Amino acid sequence: MDDRGCGGDPGPGGGGHAPDDLSPPGPLPYEGVWRFTAAAVDASVPQARRAVRDLLARQGVPVSDDLVQGLLVIVSELVTNVVKHAAVLSPTLAVEVGVGADWVRVAVEDNHPYRPTALETDHGRLGGRGLLLVREITKEAGGVCDVEHTAGGGKVIWAALPLKPPHLL
Repeated sequence: MDDRGCGGDPGPGGGGHAPDDLSPPGPLPYEGVWRFTAAAVDASVPQARRAVRDLLARQGVPVSDDLVQGLLVIVSELVTNVVKHAAVLSPTLAVEVGVGADWVRVAVEDNHPYRPTALETDHGRLGGRGLLLVREITKEAGGVCDVEHTAGGGKVIWAALPLKPPHLL
């Protein structure tokens, strides 16, 4: 697994250090990890999108409008996948947002054991392109995404994106 941009669990909180303090600085005020659960139903898609948008704004995360829009599409696609493909075995889902000094990570977890793969585009199908879209948005932003199994037999699909576009790093 490639976990660039996903290292550590900064935890909520702020902090800093006094000028004479030789200890490393604490997390920035916007760093932390937040998690919420929702029912695996259609209404959870816009609710999850709104919750992520509001969280980023409330925490003062220095994220561009383009990056917010990309993150919201990723959240929408991942929650929609749970609703459409995993709800029978996973009546609830969890959305986690992690923010570090230089990255933001969104993840959606369910209890269904099926590990999806990004399907090739089939122009005859009306759907089935969500994970391709997630992969492309993540790649375009200079981030990484992956699927991991959970200890309980489910899965977590996540995407981590840099707060600054790759050409500005």
